Amino acid sequence: MSVASGLAIGSVATPELAASAVAQAMQRADISHANSVLLFLSSEFAHDPQPALLAASRQSQCMQIVGCSAAGIFTEQDWVLDSPAAAAMVFGGNLSLSAAHSPAADDLILALTAPNAIDTNWIGAPGERFGVVSGDATGHGPYKVWRSGKVSSSGRCEMLIHGARGVMGASQGIRALTAPTPITGVNGFDLLSIGRQSALNLLARELPLEVRELDRIPLHLIMAAVTFGEPSTAFFEGRYRLVQVISTNTDDRSVTLSARLEEGEQMFWALRQPLAAERNMRVTLDRTEQLLAATPQFGMLFSSMGRGPSFYNGIDRDLELVTQRYPGMPLIGCYGNGEIAWLNSANQLLQYASVLGLFTENV
Repeated sequence: MSVASGLAIGSVATPELAASAVAQAMQRADISHANSVLLFLSSEFAHDPQPALLAASRQSQCMQIVGCSAAGIFTEQDWVLDSPAAAAMVFGGNLSLSAAHSPAADDLILALTAPNAIDTNWIGAPGERFGVVSGDATGHGPYKVWRSGKVSSSGRCEMLIHGARGVMGASQGIRALTAPTPITGVNGFDLLSIGRQSALNLLARELPLEVRELDRIPLHLIMAAVTFGEPSTAFFEGRYRLVQVISTNTDDRSVTLSARLEEGEQMFWALRQPLAAERNMRVTLDRTEQLLAATPQFGMLFSSMGRGPSFYNGIDRDLELVTQRYPGMPLIGCYGNGEIAWLNSANQLLQYASVLGLFTENV
């Protein structure tokens, strides 16, 4: 299998880190030159990644260097946050990456974008997309995306993975607090009532005891989940989108959200919880492997900054679960400020999710 990954960590962001990550990967893949390189660089490279891209191109002897900068990066070997680092996956033999100029509706597409380049028309373009928004939890910073060995002027790129068959899965990792219920009252971004109850009363009543005992509701852990299709099975089948809670309003018992919802939509209150996220990631692994119908030979994983080691008390359980399931499988990924996935028959921009792509070489 002519694919492998490499990880290089240093105290200073130098082009040599990128070259070292590529060299490690090429040695593991036992190739003298690569057809393509997927390269993720830590945020220290973001102001001027071009020297690192050039070093990766020289080391791999190819021009197709694709990737982005991120607040954290990883391979199957380890994850890195708050240190200059480079992660590379090299493709040789029959494997390569190429720009998805006119993708078919069912093509699986690796999609990378900077925060300021997100466009609904691009997200909704043909192809089943999976990938990440380059950035940290705030969406700020000089984050970059590159392809063909150069920084992308559009701030994004879409790539086909030739020579391999792949599938993707998304883990949104929440615990449902309520059953799906119709929204009965809204005012702009304020959610007024759900069913026959005020939005805040229903939320407060269903919070776990350990959360209710806190001085204030931890809003960064509470989500409104809007369902698609049949509400009764939406949670178990992952047919929902998450909307962040901005504030709770005791005067009218409403809840302010980050997006407008509509009366008649079905939603449920949810809690971001490490144990629930871990369970959901196990289910995602099972479903994705079943769809692939083969043992994967390499993978890509894109996780939210809010879903990494800080969420799991210093251990990235999502990454750990993948590497435990597939020991030694080449894997590469990064932590971002939004995840892109094909979900509910459409491309979606997710929050606090982990998106996994598994691949096996075409025979």
